[in-house]
Amino acid sequence: MTTSNHLLFELGSEELPPKNLLKLSNALLNNIVQGLNTAELTFTTSKAYATPRRLAVLIENLSAAQPDKTVEKRGPAIQAAFAPDGSPSKAALGFAASCDTSFDQLERLKTDKGEWLSFTQQVKGQATEQLLPEIICQSIADLPIAKRMRWGNSTTEFVRPVHWAVLLYGDAVIDAEILGLKTGPTTQGHRFHAPQTITLSQPQDYADSLYKQGKVIADFELRKALIRDAANQAASAVGGLAHIEDDLLEEIAALNEWPVPITGSFDVRFLGLPAEVLITTMQTNQKYFPVKNAKGDLLAHFITFSNIESSNPESIQSGNERVVTPRLSDAEFFWKQDRKKSLADRVDSLSTIVFQEKLGTISDKTQRVIKLAESIAKQLNFNVELSKRAALLAKTDLMTEMVGEFGNLQGLMGRYYALADGEPVEVAWAIEEQYFPKQSGSPTATSAIGVVLAIAEKIDTLTGIFSAGLIPTGDKDPYALRRAALGVLRTIIENNLVIDLPELIDVALTLFTHDFDHDVTRNLVTDFIFDRLKGYCLDQGYSADEFDAVLTVNPTQPLDFIQRLQAVKNFRQLPEADSLAAANKRIRNILKKSDTPPAASIGMLVEPQELALLNAAQLAAKDIQPLLAERDYQATLNRLATLRNDVDAFFDNVMVMTDDAELRANRLALLNFLSEQFLTCADISKLQA
Repeated sequence: MTTSNHLLFELGSEELPPKNLLKLSNALLNNIVQGLNTAELTFTTSKAYATPRRLAVLIENLSAAQPDKTVEKRGPAIQAAFAPDGSPSKAALGFAASCDTSFDQLERLKTDKGEWLSFTQQVKGQATEQLLPEIICQSIADLPIAKRMRWGNSTTEFVRPVHWAVLLYGDAVIDAEILGLKTGPTTQGHRFHAPQTITLSQPQDYADSLYKQGKVIADFELRKALIRDAANQAASAVGGLAHIEDDLLEEIAALNEWPVPITGSFDVRFLGLPAEVLITTMQTNQKYFPVKNAKGDLLAHFITFSNIESSNPESIQSGNERVVTPRLSDAEFFWKQDRKKSLADRVDSLSTIVFQEKLGTISDKTQRVIKLAESIAKQLNFNVELSKRAALLAKTDLMTEMVGEFGNLQGLMGRYYALADGEPVEVAWAIEEQYFPKQSGSPTATSAIGVVLAIAEKIDTLTGIFSAGLIPTGDKDPYALRRAALGVLRTIIENNLVIDLPELIDVALTLFTHDFDHDVTRNLVTDFIFDRLKGYCLDQGYSADEFDAVLTVNPTQPLDFIQRLQAVKNFRQLPEADSLAAANKRIRNILKKSDTPPAASIGMLVEPQELALLNAAQLAAKDIQPLLAERDYQATLNRLATLRNDVDAFFDNVMVMTDDAELRANRLALLNFLSEQFLTCADISKLQA
């Protein structure tokens, strides 16, 4: 008897949403795998396939049935299992009935905690073919589809109308109904090149059959790779390199089952526009790959992909060239129109756009950011006037035609227009850098004025939205406050800026005029940002206990926090670390549990070990003062690590909680003094062994 077989499930549909195709494919695979695991069905490998018209999953060597299991059920305790006359109690009889057996078939289970009635039975595993329909249907129901649709007279719902379903286990079709479709062995090829049905005989032949008979490349990642290679080859043929961004590459792969490259060109006059404008127009509107030369300058060519092998590709090329020309002409028009008015002339129009009901207009936000930028620039000893000028012009490109058409170019177009207006280069770059980092892992602002503006803009948004009571909850974060908080932290840390966050938040909060609780809001914003700092630090390779060790001493400057954190990470590599961490934990527990307050001074110590520790601790305290002044936390912890032998000797030979109240108070004072020296850097008692 065959113990395993390959499984293929394919769902065919109308063209699926290209931007969600990969997400749906991965979710379907994960759901099916989870369903198989829950059912205790074993397999060796799993793979997802996805094209515009299909989602498929191949499971290799899937077991033919669940394993047989021995199930032991525990019933009532023995004392509750019998009536006073020795006959079975109602509880015992009820337990036997629930096990579908008689009372005399029950056993007794003895443990060190008591004795119970029990029943052991062999449960035969169900056949895989019986379990699969429900697993598949549930996996589809659990797909992350925001809005499902119905079609025809059916009540079935899916992201798009479905047309066929394949469910093969080995060479046999598993009969099931999926989204109103009867399963079978036939799939469909390319809509135009191979519209005939294709009969699949074995699951493992799926991708090969579609490729050879159906003109369909079912493997999404393979299709992406082929598109990338074809785009590069096409660009090379016109003396350039394809500009390929991952999001567009993924979308093109989701739009084509049989991608064929087409090279087109446009009027060279458009190269006078900012390169980002051309790239955005080609990528966003047309799904084209731009072409650049070896220096990174745009060429007047593009690469597009057709889903068919045309007998007349020139007509597809000319059609795309005709379509892109008016798009580029629109961008050219926006560029020329926008330059008729300077950014400075657009400042007043910012009062026409509401930022948030309680926080006022974009103009109101601009005035707050100007004051914040001034405060930050003074603190960092950066150019105050340039910072204020950048803040004044920061949002004015929102009033341009170009940004109105291409919202993703905000900031970047501000830089171009500022330079065209003759604004200082530092101001122009700051207008763009205010939005940095644009996404996770992307660069932060690096120019002095850009750093000031990036922090000021994000802090105003964070404090403003929190003061308005719109705190992010769960997945809802419409103002992208989590990204803003992380952006503030990264900008400060990665540019080595000494900025006190609570002080900066206080300054920002004083600029709002609506009613809110200043202290509560400051604490909420501070905690929110430091929650993001924890995630950032964990991503950087620090551990949770290292983070907690530093958080306990409440550093308010993100850069200072990171410096302490690195020192703690290095400290725990020292041979003395475990012993000192344990000792500090012991010290903190003793001090916490003691009813005796530490003495005001340490003048009554008698044992040699405690006198030695006192002397060593006082010397260390003196030595670390200049190190702390320089924020050299690594050297500070290294110096304190030299106390290990004295600390160990103290705990080996001295009883802290002696009956002598005065001596006990002095010993507690010694431990308190020692603990305070370590707390100048971090609470190393938080470190786990």
